[in-house]
Amino acid sequence: MIGLIFSIFIFNITAFSVNKLLNKSQIAHIWMFTVAFQVLVDVYIDVKLQGYWYFDKHIDWISLLPVTILLPPVNIVFLNWFPFNYSIKRKIQYFIYWEICMVLYEMFTLLPAPWGYFHYGWWKLWYSALCNPVLLLMLLKYYKWFVK
Repeated sequence: MIGLIFSIFIFNITAFSVNKLLNKSQIAHIWMFTVAFQVLVDVYIDVKLQGYWYFDKHIDWISLLPVTILLPPVNIVFLNWFPFNYSIKRKIQYFIYWEICMVLYEMFTLLPAPWGYFHYGWWKLWYSALCNPVLLLMLLKYYKWFVK
């Protein structure tokens, strides 16, 4: 729980202090997209298939914290720092940087309580490593779509 509270604090402070790109409406779009998509994925992988879970295997209110106030600020930071006007090479480097950071953070969340709050069933870290770039690309495509 300590790790989650610390992360929420750090990621939210970072997101709102570095935000130069997104207006309030765009932040709301990203926030809702992130929450809706995460809940959809978690219903299947967490609840139905028990691939991973937050805190306990059953549905509980505390599990809403990472979904609703931890993950959206991370996406805001990702979009704010994204090198939109740079070369493909720079964009690929940016994705690699984020992949490394996301995998390292997931390893941190797997620590025993009170630091960690995430647990694996059949899920593996390398599944996340494969999914992360796809999820970031989906976020990027969604952002580009709604700003048009």
